[in-house]
Amino acid sequence: MPTRRHLLAAAVALPLLRARRALAQPGIEVTSLGVTATGALLQGGELSPLELTEAYLRRIERFEDRINAYVTVTAEQALAQARVLTEELARGQSRGPLHGIPLGLKDNIDTAGIATTAANAMLAQRVPTADAPVWTRLREAGMVLLGKINMHEFAYGGTSSISSAGPVHNPWNLERIPGGSSGGSAAAVAAQLCCVALGTDTLASIRLPAAYCGVNGLKPTHGLSSIRGIIPVSESLDHVGPFGREIGDCALVLNAMQGHDPLDPVSIDVALADHTAALARPVQGLRIGVPDTLYFERLQPEITAAMTEALQILEALTGSKRQSVTLPEPGDFVPILAESYAWHQPYLNDPANHKYYHASTLDRIVAAGKTPVEDYIHAMQAMQVARHRIAEVFTQVDVLITPTAPGLPEPINGAQLAEANSAEASTRNTAPFNLYGIPTVSIPCGFSASGLPIGLQISSARLDEASLLALASAWQRDTDWHQRRPALA
Repeated sequence: MPTRRHLLAAAVALPLLRARRALAQPGIEVTSLGVTATGALLQGGELSPLELTEAYLRRIERFEDRINAYVTVTAEQALAQARVLTEELARGQSRGPLHGIPLGLKDNIDTAGIATTAANAMLAQRVPTADAPVWTRLREAGMVLLGKINMHEFAYGGTSSISSAGPVHNPWNLERIPGGSSGGSAAAVAAQLCCVALGTDTLASIRLPAAYCGVNGLKPTHGLSSIRGIIPVSESLDHVGPFGREIGDCALVLNAMQGHDPLDPVSIDVALADHTAALARPVQGLRIGVPDTLYFERLQPEITAAMTEALQILEALTGSKRQSVTLPEPGDFVPILAESYAWHQPYLNDPANHKYYHASTLDRIVAAGKTPVEDYIHAMQAMQVARHRIAEVFTQVDVLITPTAPGLPEPINGAQLAEANSAEASTRNTAPFNLYGIPTVSIPCGFSASGLPIGLQISSARLDEASLLALASAWQRDTDWHQRRPALA
């Protein structure tokens, strides 16, 4: 009868071999590996959590000034965590596949004893006394916190160029935006400044940065992971989810962070799935849906070309022809943003605090606070209707395929224009899926002639993360877009 130790050894053997082969290639660093390969090195005793953490901290020291991905680097705390985790492994104690894996947390996710500022100077001294539940779960799973990651101020924008810590730079082109609001999280993963990262997503804020930075970004089913302890934009629309260099990274992190939180009013109490099991699931026969309006309109030519090729590959992988489907009208998300005003009101009641807000952020929050009650109620009713109707679409198809963004990332020096574009155009392919509350992922599917990444968006039915993870995994076995890394000489 095999023991747990024997089973763990068997599970580690093949990933360990692959990790060794990867590291044998010239110029390959351990920081370039995904969670599975890194975890195999850790579990196999060929690398310690302390050594791995030190490697990431060295890389942060070397490249952070170019990317500006972090608001705070928690080097001392990270090394202390890593030492404890190293000692545990030396005693034969493993917390699981995330034991010793370094991550970054978006700076709107509460961390006890570490400032959580949402990239706003007014909150520079805001030091929570308790962790957000998602961080509690990941810390207990053995993850090492490298620091708090830069973002668009209060998660109120799509560029990550407005921040008290300064703008985040796209690792593929330092003069371009990384997307937002979780731009620092995506940039940090792409630049190998952490192995994985958490972000939040209200309208686009995980998937848009994932597309712009050439990494995987997963927005799970609304309520599958607790959003308590996260500075909100809209509880009705907010999701928290992982970024990873491989889709399997996202599945492993989601396994650890999911779970019901009775103190979170939008948390759902459902049986928890093993999302890694979906990665090897066959995709033959999976039905592909393509929306018949909006999502493929006004695309930049290189996005159109990448999507044409992607749909051909997906049809070959599934053996299914794409079907045109009509998606329900999601309703107006703008009134729902009035929920953010409730959080900001105590600060805004003091006019002295207004100077800490960027003008665009302040204008949006104040405007949201003036939403008539009837507009908010009608928007919430429309959202609930849309959530019921999108379920009907998934009786016809298993997944929906769209471009993540209609265009490529804008220059940082045109941040104001880029911000306007993100609000009007860049989020039009992503925002409806927040209103639907369904799982959605952005995965790399190509590059422009100028070397900028392009993202493919896959959505599935509520609580059917398995379908999109299976298809994304099959895609990454068949393509190599996710294996490419930006050159940061």
